[in-house]
Amino acid sequence: MPVDFDHRPHFPVRAVITGGMPYGNKDLHFGHIGGVFVPADFFARFLRDRIGQQNVVFVSGTDCYGSPIMEGYRKLKDTGYEGTIIDYVNGHHQNQKSALDAYGISLDLFAGSGLEPAKGFHERLTAEILKRLHEKGYLHKMSTLQFYDTEAKQFLNGRQVIGRCPVKGCKSEKAYADECDLGHQFDPQELIAPVSQLTGTKPELRPVDNWYFDLPAFQQELEKLMDEWDLDEQVRTIVTKTVRESLAAPVMYIQNKFRADFDATEGQLPQHVLREAEGNQQSFSVEFQNWQDRDQARDILEAAHVRFRTSKTLLPFRITGNIDWGVPAPELEDTKDLTVWCWPESLWAPISFTQTVLAGAPEGRYSSKDWKDWWCADDAKVYQFIGQDNIYFYCVAQPALWVALDWGLFQDTPIANYHILFMNKKASSSGNIKPPMAAELLDHYTAEQLRCHWLNLGLDQKAVSFSPKAYDTSVSHKDKKTGEEILVKDDPRVVDPALKESAFLTNIFNRLARSCFYGAQNVCDGKLPSMDADQDVLDACAQATLDFEKAAYDFDAHGSLAIAEDFCRKANKRWTDESKAAKGDDPAYEHALANAFAALRTTTLLMHAAVPFGCEKICDHLGFAHEDFFSWEHAFQTPKQLAEALGETEHALVTLPPKTDFFSKNK
Repeated sequence: MPVDFDHRPHFPVRAVITGGMPYGNKDLHFGHIGGVFVPADFFARFLRDRIGQQNVVFVSGTDCYGSPIMEGYRKLKDTGYEGTIIDYVNGHHQNQKSALDAYGISLDLFAGSGLEPAKGFHERLTAEILKRLHEKGYLHKMSTLQFYDTEAKQFLNGRQVIGRCPVKGCKSEKAYADECDLGHQFDPQELIAPVSQLTGTKPELRPVDNWYFDLPAFQQELEKLMDEWDLDEQVRTIVTKTVRESLAAPVMYIQNKFRADFDATEGQLPQHVLREAEGNQQSFSVEFQNWQDRDQARDILEAAHVRFRTSKTLLPFRITGNIDWGVPAPELEDTKDLTVWCWPESLWAPISFTQTVLAGAPEGRYSSKDWKDWWCADDAKVYQFIGQDNIYFYCVAQPALWVALDWGLFQDTPIANYHILFMNKKASSSGNIKPPMAAELLDHYTAEQLRCHWLNLGLDQKAVSFSPKAYDTSVSHKDKKTGEEILVKDDPRVVDPALKESAFLTNIFNRLARSCFYGAQNVCDGKLPSMDADQDVLDACAQATLDFEKAAYDFDAHGSLAIAEDFCRKANKRWTDESKAAKGDDPAYEHALANAFAALRTTTLLMHAAVPFGCEKICDHLGFAHEDFFSWEHAFQTPKQLAEALGETEHALVTLPPKTDFFSKNK
């Protein structure tokens, strides 16, 4: 069957890739790296090869502000820490950057929203955005209630209050002032059983003024966007499903046991629709026309001691807060000394990071130094890699903000991954099950072993467990002689799940590369074979390249690597068969080498985004510059054809010493 070159996916002229920002109060655990940064890096590296490195900007950074940072700093100060809050944040920022570098995350900039060189860009952009939203009538000053600790005599930031989430169906026992650890948003007065983290007492609610973005005004725009995303093959179903949950009408759910009290007060409520409990349901529901009516009803029902839970719905999106540690908010009307809540400013932080990158780049490094050519142009795209917890912010709040600003910002393509579990359980650095730190894992595994494993988990489909044997303290069996319990991590008979994919690297891929180089050193005088590969080999190389391109375009890392692995396994078998048949026949052996080198070139190109260190080592020994070898302008050329395109009649390889490995089996 002929290779079809006519139906390839369309790529943008320029692209921005972003990775979700980690908080500045902690180092990176494996979930940060494996769930977000490695998939983002895979796509960024692929795009650089595919459309040119001058056309790709990959940015992320430490989220330096907000109540989690303040609370972490406060607790550290209580133990004798003498540094400033900037010292505290910068220490975690440097540790985060070191971990990202160790895993080969090829960010053009890993910045800090409160650290130079991005700090100034970020503050100016933040002020510009708030002023524009205010001028266009989308910011409203609202007096809302904030928790106040009467014993400590101070207002509490969001993380200094803890209780239970009030959103119906949410089982989170760790909810803060206005959001739970699963990402649900609510008003502070809805938090169930609030407790001050400072004194352990129940805080009271006192009114404060802040600016809110009119998110409910963009209901229709968001519904239209979801219809478009339903048809967009690059947007995952979990995104539209999650967003549509937030577009539902404002509803209260009231347990049947409160029905008599509800009936006594129903006449005082704003216009609503009552829906009776059906079947074995324990609650009936009350739907209102808008969030304001539901708020009014809430006050009435609370006064009547009728307990309720609320549905997800669009609510005004808080923009400012009253904590000291935050990006300064511009003075609007009579408000002073406010800071911007960390979530809104983290949504536009990638823009300020892009501005920072372009401003500091030498002339010619990027195809444009105007940030709008990357974020607003018709021929550009922004790809945001996030965890599923952050869909509300990036796929509800952000699209509405972009429309409100009216700057021509196009909506980014969200790539939301499910959670990576740890030993089949959800792990969190702030929870009971502590995940291993990313840096610690490198004591047991190489970065490329882990990169390949995480990319193969298929997090686009479902939550998947990461179960590295080195950390598995479950019991494997009892020793027959001593009766001693043998843990999985100490049992040599148990295969390490984290090394499943690296067997391909260290055996199949590594063997093909070594066979090519040692074979050429033996029969080709250390040069590429003088003939080209057979047509069926060329066709197989081209088909694998096209299949990989489509899978990568769809953000299917698991599928991409399966294509490359299947191709390489078949090529390796062909080499085994042809080299054995050609034993003692140098021309036939050279012919077999020509086929093998063509397959090696394709495998190395395709695997480059996943395992860049080993692939670049292969490229170095092939004697090509990285920018030539990995450019998809030459994707369908064999090594011999690439050398000829570069003006070479003969191409010398770099000598490979005996027993050299391109991929390590052990740490």
